Amino acid sequence: MWFIGKRLIITGLTLLFVSILCFAAFHLIPGDSALLSLGIEAKGEQLDALRSEMGLDRNFAEQYFSWLGDFLTGKLGSSSRFRGESISGMIRERLPVTFSLACLSFLLIIIIAFPVSVFTVKKDKTILNEAVTTLTAINISMPGFFLGVLLIWVFGIILKLFIPGAFVSYREDALSFLACLFFPALAIALPNAALVVKFFRTSILNELKSGYVRTAKSKGGTRYHVLLRHALKNASLPAITLLGMITGEIFSGSIVIEQVFGIPGIGRLLLASITARDYLLIETLVVYIAFVVILANTAADILLQVIDPRIRLSAKV
Repeated sequence: MWFIGKRLIITGLTLLFVSILCFAAFHLIPGDSALLSLGIEAKGEQLDALRSEMGLDRNFAEQYFSWLGDFLTGKLGSSSRFRGESISGMIRERLPVTFSLACLSFLLIIIIAFPVSVFTVKKDKTILNEAVTTLTAINISMPGFFLGVLLIWVFGIILKLFIPGAFVSYREDALSFLACLFFPALAIALPNAALVVKFFRTSILNELKSGYVRTAKSKGGTRYHVLLRHALKNASLPAITLLGMITGEIFSGSIVIEQVFGIPGIGRLLLASITARDYLLIETLVVYIAFVVILANTAADILLQVIDPRIRLSAKV
């Protein structure tokens, strides 16, 4: 109970800090959301009326606490960028898309990273291992947006495995929806999977040098048997921590990838709201992304304690 209570307090304080920081940043950046909403031909009376309606004529503290009170009571308001559409409605419409993209990306990271890590350890000091290591380094250094453009060019334009820019809603056809998300998810997954491979492989090699591994080998266990039976579980603990941190990278990476592939998700909505200085929408989306990142790291901490009871005992001490 103490762990849960402490996490709730940290989560609340972190989200409060993020919301204040975001609110302050977009009030310091030049630009008038009312003017962007109406257009440059807008008259002074129209601008004053819209600023008053949006609360922009009040000072920073009044605007922030007004937004915070509405947010805590579930009154997210309307978007100035999207012609007064309900913010909660827009998020409900796009959240399943981004959530599906993030889950598929995370699944691809696990499917790619863990088998490749074990394979490179098994084939250590071979030409094949060096090739995989080089490819991993290339993927780590490659920006996600460039990888997305490369996938569109190779698989979309040359091989014609998908139509660039095409999107099928999950309400129309679930399989076609997932097919539309596969290559965007791959663009997010490959650099992160390469990072996990590099990290997890080093962790496995360190575990194989441990005393308990030498003891297991002295009892007749082969290197591969000892790896799967003993070393892999302990080596996975740092990798799980890294996966929790990567979850934030998945969501931040999806902002650019959604724009590259033309996917109508939360990331693309956030970019549009930033361009239009839609403060209410920006603030809500940033707090949502921060909450997801904190939730993922909390889940990783809980999973670590489930896998290794020693962590629970040390936390109590």
